[in-house]
Amino acid sequence: MKKLITLFTFVLAVTFSAQAQEVKNVSLEQTKGEFTEKEVTLSEGSYVFNITNNNVGTDVGFVLVPEGKDASDPKNHITSAYVTKVVADGKTESSNTVTLKKGTYKYFCPLNKTPQYTLTVK
Repeated sequence: MKKLITLFTFVLAVTFSAQAQEVKNVSLEQTKGEFTEKEVTLSEGSYVFNITNNNVGTDVGFVLVPEGKDASDPKNHITSAYVTKVVADGKTESSNTVTLKKGTYKYFCPLNKTPQYTLTVK
């Protein structure tokens, strides 16, 4: 019985610890044909991406894909990184929470036809 109580206490502690993990915000701005942030370096953790449309002239979005994966294939996209709503001129929209592990990723906007930029997680 003591082992069961100890195990239950441990599981609760791990659960509360995971829930208490801080979610950080990453703000990225798009202008016509590009992101103003050309490279991003983050530590492992959970993030919300805030994407601002700075007078692009069209709605914009955000795609994040692990480096080496075919970015043109939506099955390779990290869908939780998509903004929850396309970003209209002069507006900012956010993604859902994305948990990133060490590695390299590419980010871009297919609506604004930006190049692919590098996001590194150390």
